[in-house]
Amino acid sequence: MSMLELPAKIENMEALMTFVSDRARSLGFSARRIKEIELASEEALVNIINYAYKDCDGIIRIVCSGDPIHLIIQIEDYGSAFDILSLSDPDTTSSLTEREVGGLGVFLIRKLMDDVTYSRQDGRNILTLFVRLPDA
Repeated sequence: MSMLELPAKIENMEALMTFVSDRARSLGFSARRIKEIELASEEALVNIINYAYKDCDGIIRIVCSGDPIHLIIQIEDYGSAFDILSLSDPDTTSSLTEREVGGLGVFLIRKLMDDVTYSRQDGRNILTLFVRLPDA
């Protein structure tokens, strides 16, 4: 298990993303799958940075661990409660001009990861991304 905790600031995005990418790379994921892991992680992190902490500073904690078949990326914040899994999928069949704004990032997270869970514990949002290991 490895962990990184940084202020929820856009200037920390590169360090947060490098942390996740390095862990995925060390487990033998393909370059394509690493890009998908990065995209899903980035969407979650940007949402936290932009929306979790209203008018105050906060932190983001990423814990990377695993089980016999998954890379597990746990993203935690102490911001406003927000269960991304409660959002319905956007209508991807309508034209861009007819679609409602928002929700596409959450849709991508769900589509790119093998499983996604959310919980609220002790004032923390805990978003967990599960990515099946390459040889599992």
